[in-house]
Amino acid sequence: MTKQPEKEVVQTEKEAVVQITGLCKRYSKKADYAISNVTFKCYAGEIVGLLGHNGAGKSTTLKCLEGMLPFDEGEILINGHDVKKDPIAAKADMGFVTDNHAVFVKMTGMEYLSFMAAVYKVPVEVRAERLEKLQDVFRLGDAINNLISSYSHGMRQKICMMGSLLHRPKLWILDEPMTGLDPRTMKAVREFMKEYVAEGNCIIFSSHALEAVKNVCDRVVLIRKGQQLDDLNIKQMLAKDPNFDFEQFYLDNQSDNNNTAANLK
Repeated sequence: MTKQPEKEVVQTEKEAVVQITGLCKRYSKKADYAISNVTFKCYAGEIVGLLGHNGAGKSTTLKCLEGMLPFDEGEILINGHDVKKDPIAAKADMGFVTDNHAVFVKMTGMEYLSFMAAVYKVPVEVRAERLEKLQDVFRLGDAINNLISSYSHGMRQKICMMGSLLHRPKLWILDEPMTGLDPRTMKAVREFMKEYVAEGNCIIFSSHALEAVKNVCDRVVLIRKGQQLDDLNIKQMLAKDPNFDFEQFYLDNQSDNNNTAANLK
């Protein structure tokens, strides 16, 4: 009997949850580009940090990704859905926490969460269970029944994050997520982020908290003056060199006369 040749095993690339290609945005025809030719992918199971100085273009990138801002050139796909051509399908797969914590302050926390659950068509029979799990992380307690107008900055951050997670989005986008949170909640959020991507989801977040980025991120995308400098696999860098000084690496990349990123490639 003739032995059959073994079938070749073909390795296929993981499907990207986020695919940004050639993204360009400027706020007026006479203005310079706020971001130019930003291109990167994010995959299920990943936490990706978006880093840069104030005004680098991080929030602009995230708001284009979420569909809050129109962009001039490029393409953004969320789970294969084009943000421009199919915005409802794209937004159904994401949750977004902005840096200004915009919420309906005349609602109670519970009213706001019920509203968000209805908007994202979360089945009534699963809402209580999901809310209980989110309360374990964010611990608003009885304050969830108070008016949001009475909330502190940190409490508004918590209710925004809870509202963005009720529909269990494939992509969770966070712009400065740790601002205003107490240390216990910051630790709980970091642990939750790792658990959330382990379930097959993806997180992109912008932050100036470099230690938090180092501890939770798989990759970081560096932006400076609207230009993408690097897409660094920080987990691989730390595995290769446990003494890798991420803070110094970041600071070097923000200087005008530095090519550290290029030297690492």
